[in-house]
Order: sequence, then C-alpha cells, then structure tokens
Amino acid sequence: MRIHWLQHVPFEGLGSISRWASARSHALTSTRFFEKDQLPDTDEIDLLIIMGGPMSVDSHRRYPWLRRETKFIAKAIASGIPTLGICLGAQLIARALGAKVYPNRHKEIGWWQVEITEEAWNYRLLGFLPSRFTVFQWHSDTFDLPPGSQRIAWSQACRNQAFLYGDTVVGLQFHLECTPSDIRRLVQHCGREIVPGLPYVQTPSEILKTPLDYRAGNAMIGRILSYLASCARSRGSQARPEPLPPWF
Repeated sequence: MRIHWLQHVPFEGLGSISRWASARSHALTSTRFFEKDQLPDTDEIDLLIIMGGPMSVDSHRRYPWLRRETKFIAKAIASGIPTLGICLGAQLIARALGAKVYPNRHKEIGWWQVEITEEAWNYRLLGFLPSRFTVFQWHSDTFDLPPGSQRIAWSQACRNQAFLYGDTVVGLQFHLECTPSDIRRLVQHCGREIVPGLPYVQTPSEILKTPLDYRAGNAMIGRILSYLASCARSRGSQARPEPLPPWF
C-alpha cells in the first residue's frame, strides 16, 4: 500500500498513524511543504493523508503552496483515492470540495467531547464509534459541509466536527492520532494561542495531563485507516472492502 501524507509544519507529524502503517508494512512517502517538497503524481499513491498546521487555508501570501495543495487534494478525490484529512487537513478537503472555511465562533484547544450523529451509524466505516467520546482539539477555524457530504460529528463549540464525503473521504476537525509527545510539541510551538478565560480553551497544564482517551483515539484512527486502506486495495475492481479488523 502506497500512502502519501502532506505535512505543513515540522512539529505536526503522523502521530500514531506512523505506527499503524509500519505494523502493516505500508510504504510511507510525504510532501513537506515547509521544505519545498514536490507533490507526487496521483497515479503514484493509493491513500492520501493530510495533516494539521497552525495556518489558515486562506494564508496564501505567506504560504503560496496552499493553492497548489488544494488543487492536488481535489484531483486526488476526483481520481477516487481514499483520503483522510485531520484539522487543517479537513479544512483543506472542505475547501477543495467547494465549501467555505472561516473562523469558528469559539476557539477549541484541549480535551473536549464530541458527539456522533445518528446518521453516522448508517455507514459501515463509522458504525463502531461510541455516541460520545473525548478528543484532542486545537483549532480556531471551521468549515461548512461540502455539497454532498454527511456530518458525522458535532460539539457544543463547533457544529461541524467531522464529515464523510462519498464512502472514502473523511474529514476530522479533531485529532485522534495524537500521542503525549505530539501534544507536548503543540504546546511548545503554539502555546501563544492559549488565551486564558475562553470557554473551550484549557490551560497548558490541563492539556498536558493527557488522559487515557488518547489511546482510544489512536485505536479509532487505526480502524478508520484500515477501512480506507481496504477501499484503496479494492479500488478499480468490483471487490468489496475487506471486513474491519475486530481489534477495537
């Protein structure tokens, strides 16, 4: 399996996704935009993962590669490549599919609960999710749902927390892949965004008290990726995706 991932800043990596891919001997390649890496041809990849970053999707003057990246994402999705976007990655997918991205009413930083919509359980990909669970958040922007997509998660602070487009494109505003070391790096590099007194912004000490929920999140992202990888293997054929592994 050829997995390509898009990285926007050095301190936001794959987290537990790297361990998931290594355990299955999947080939990992990346485009590091901060190193001026080139994007591959879409024919060279089977699964696309778009990670987070502190910039806005509209920060084109400072990050001119954002326009090129958005076009690449749109091409990958149009080509039928299973795609996962996390935080900024979800916002970029939304923009690539024609939806608006803009500042959310509330900034969300820290460990907060999201709720799964009833419609989400109708999808084979998402039927394993609990109705409510705690996730790690670090964002100030949000997105409208892309035309033809389905909302799959929401919260009190942010109505559109996750969406599914077709059967193989997933956008997650929150982080399921983060490990304690990932969270420490975010606090170190983006701690200036933590404004005391806001209703959905925790203090650094609260954030760094990583709950065991992060392990459940790592398991969830692994299960989502296993489904997307199964779809990638069956792409272009009439074969149905393989059953989800029963390890969650």
